[in-house]
Amino acid sequence: MSILVVGSVAFDSVKTPFGERDEMLGGSATHFAMAASFFTNVSLVAVVGTDFSEKHKDVLRARNVNLEGLEQVTGETFRWKGVYGYDLNTRETIYTHLNVFADFKPKLPESATISPFLFLGNISPDLQLEVRKQVDAKLVALDTMNYWIEKTPDLLKEVLKVIDILIINDEEARELAREPNLIKATKKILQMGPNRVIVKRGEYGAVMFSQDSYFAMPAFPQEDVYDPTGAGDTFAGGFMGYLAATNQTDEAAMRRAMIYGSVMASFNVEAFGCDRLEQLSYQDVNNRFRQFKEITHFDELVFEKKIS
Repeated sequence: MSILVVGSVAFDSVKTPFGERDEMLGGSATHFAMAASFFTNVSLVAVVGTDFSEKHKDVLRARNVNLEGLEQVTGETFRWKGVYGYDLNTRETIYTHLNVFADFKPKLPESATISPFLFLGNISPDLQLEVRKQVDAKLVALDTMNYWIEKTPDLLKEVLKVIDILIINDEEARELAREPNLIKATKKILQMGPNRVIVKRGEYGAVMFSQDSYFAMPAFPQEDVYDPTGAGDTFAGGFMGYLAATNQTDEAAMRRAMIYGSVMASFNVEAFGCDRLEQLSYQDVNNRFRQFKEITHFDELVFEKKIS
């Protein structure tokens, strides 16, 4: 099954304690598409400027990402710069230049409107809602951020009514629900519409909630972490990619998809930008999945307390 992703394609400049890179290929749709493409066919809808070269497109083409919906207009591509300290879970945004992205109106190719799986990347809720109305998808996942939670809360809640899965971080979940306790926060969000809420917790893993289930998993343990930018979108790409590839959406499939999401995110952070995903092989992905299974497996223990 194919996936449609609608979001941003950008040039990122990043500084971490381990190095600095300027003008890297990035953006929510880029990281998602690169990860999901290891599992299934991906169509990308986004906008770039005239400074977006064929070389940049070739990175996506090399992963067989369908660029029919990538619109190129006069102007400069979206740019973002951030700085991370030794706590890689937090960052300081130095600048955000929306450029051509400021006037982005998603134009969906006709073939994209029948995509069975849809990921609405971190864009304005009014655009997310517009796209959702055009696509007759089997499963729809959505990402958002603090900016939209604060600036357009009512519109965001309208979108939440027509999606299946919300993928956000713990800070965003608490802010959206106006509830400091994460368990209570996710219960409130589930009442807003989505069937599941996946909360990303960076180096501490991720948790998935539904009305009648709870699943928690750690992050893959790593020593070499160079750039966490895009890890959340890469997680979403691995998660949705697996579901689309298997065309399964039951509880067991969702849990396996969570592991594949974490596997893809673990590769993403090993280099700056999309560099690691460009070099990745299917064998790398499957080997790390097996490693992940080993480190999280334990046998059932039956313990009977002796009564004296």
